[in-house]
Amino acid sequence: MKDKTTSPHRVSLLIFRCLAPLLLLGLLAGCATPIGVSRVSAEKSYRLSSDNPLNQGVLSNSAKAVLQRYNLEETFHNDPQGTIRFLHETAIKDDRRDILFALAELSYLDGERLLFNLSLQAYDSFLQSAVYAYLYLLGDGTEPPPTAYDTRFREACELYNRALGRAFPAKKDGALEFRSGPRKLMMGDLNMTLKPETLAWKLENIEGFIPADDYEIRGLAVRNRTPGLGLPLIALTPKMADMPKGGVLPVTAFLRVPAKVKELGRSTESATLEFYSAYDDTEVKVNGRSVPLETDFTTPLAYRLDDRDIWALGRKHFLTGLKVTRPMILIQPYERGRIPVVFVHGTASSPVWWAEMLNTLRADPVIRKRYQFWFFQYNSNNLIVASAAQLRKTLSDTVGKLDPTGQDPALKQMVVIGHSQGGLLTKMTAVAPGDNLWKSISDKSIDELDADVETKDLARRMLLFEPLPFVTRVVFISTPHRGSFLTKQWVRNLIRGVVTLPIDLVFSPANFFDKLSTQLKLPASMGKRVPTSIDGMSADNPLLQSLVKLPLRPGVTGHSIVAVLPGMAIETGNDGVVEYKSAHIDGVASEFIVRSGHSCQGHPFTIEEVRRILMEHVGVQVAGPVQAEPPQEPPISAPPAPSTDRGP
Repeated sequence: MKDKTTSPHRVSLLIFRCLAPLLLLGLLAGCATPIGVSRVSAEKSYRLSSDNPLNQGVLSNSAKAVLQRYNLEETFHNDPQGTIRFLHETAIKDDRRDILFALAELSYLDGERLLFNLSLQAYDSFLQSAVYAYLYLLGDGTEPPPTAYDTRFREACELYNRALGRAFPAKKDGALEFRSGPRKLMMGDLNMTLKPETLAWKLENIEGFIPADDYEIRGLAVRNRTPGLGLPLIALTPKMADMPKGGVLPVTAFLRVPAKVKELGRSTESATLEFYSAYDDTEVKVNGRSVPLETDFTTPLAYRLDDRDIWALGRKHFLTGLKVTRPMILIQPYERGRIPVVFVHGTASSPVWWAEMLNTLRADPVIRKRYQFWFFQYNSNNLIVASAAQLRKTLSDTVGKLDPTGQDPALKQMVVIGHSQGGLLTKMTAVAPGDNLWKSISDKSIDELDADVETKDLARRMLLFEPLPFVTRVVFISTPHRGSFLTKQWVRNLIRGVVTLPIDLVFSPANFFDKLSTQLKLPASMGKRVPTSIDGMSADNPLLQSLVKLPLRPGVTGHSIVAVLPGMAIETGNDGVVEYKSAHIDGVASEFIVRSGHSCQGHPFTIEEVRRILMEHVGVQVAGPVQAEPPQEPPISAPPAPSTDRGP
């Protein structure tokens, strides 16, 4: 009998079974080689080259290369902290910077892992990531520091900044708990010391620090940041009666660590956390090198303005006559050598409507360094001459309080910028009326009036005044120098019916118009009631007619920014509230036309013109005014539809 195991058929079957896998591999190899490429889109190509712990939660190619060098890819997945310890010991003996870069990424991902597991050790891992990123960027070593062309440089900056923001526990309100003391890193204790003396303001006057990167903004056109190292913070200042939610300041925290990796965990004073004012400090020195600080000016501003009550305050003051308890707002502590720019809002408005201009101007490093911004707020339904008197007094009191001996030359170069009604108040800081204003409403001298001493004194303060000697430049924006065409009689009667005048004007012994109405030359249209600011902006107001003729005092430079609606001829046009022929005045150094509605203080061209003016004020030459016209349309001759813009 034949042996079945040696039959030709059986042998062929065994050979086929052995060779089949090899044949299959050969066929597959014909489809895809073990090493090769696949075409991808431009978007995917960029993502593949830029993946990192911050944007994708994975290691970058650069960090993977270090793990591959030491055969640690699988080890890191199984024992991340053991891998980090091994690489740290390796970095002490091998000072290639790419090891430090990999350690920064590995520590950040380990922090994410620990945070997912609700471990408090996550804070120390994030701090460790910031430390390694610092050493990669700024530490000593035989290799030169990375350049800005290196993608690892840019990622390390972000790792440092973002990891620093996650290295400290936060309270319920989001404020970080900064403390001095030891922090337990894998290589040993890192002694942390807070260094508040680097801050321009006292640390005890700050109630908390919130990371600016925790928020996105809305309502402002641009989020203005300066690139560099450090953690941008919103510093919360104490709450006060007139600021129930407190104020905010832009601050940057900077962590300074030993220059060598081998010193970590072995020094008695290993690291300092320094705080810097974003208004004052744009860089720090590290081992003789200048390092720019990361700052964020916009987020603190948006954080503070995220309050419905603040936005309603101007309208509330206008309608109710509510007393303004804080007429001058300094959004940053006074600093000698910085020129004040004072913003004066218009009717039924408030300082918040300058936010867009403030946000843009503060982004300019020259303006940020040379100027400080003040905001005047007032009851905008009050008599214009009374509000102007309050503005002059408030400015004089503020300057006297800040610089009682007159030693700060910057305070003598003040710039005042007024929008709409605020422009009229602004002009009355810079003119010498003599008795012209008074004579426009009376044939008698003030001494001849049948009135008490208080009423006569009020008349002098409002109408017989001297210009402020420290105001040297003024800017008028959409200002009704000759009145507004919206202040018709029926409008004024309507407003009288809904507003309540300020109590201290109507009911005090110095109730000017109540006591003097029969002795003054007032238009019949004003009646015998106490006039409002809307009456004051009527074209038939004799005070307004007299004020427009007054020149600025010698030494004061004036500028006009006039809004005209798109499509209108300039000379016959208007902004929906004020006509060009009312806003135009002679005797100013420049007149700029912006194609906009009345509330143009946030328009990009208005802001750029104000920037140009402020640069000129400090002797910096910049390009001329932007004069960009929209596509031309036939001029509009008929009056426009009622404006939705805020009034004068």
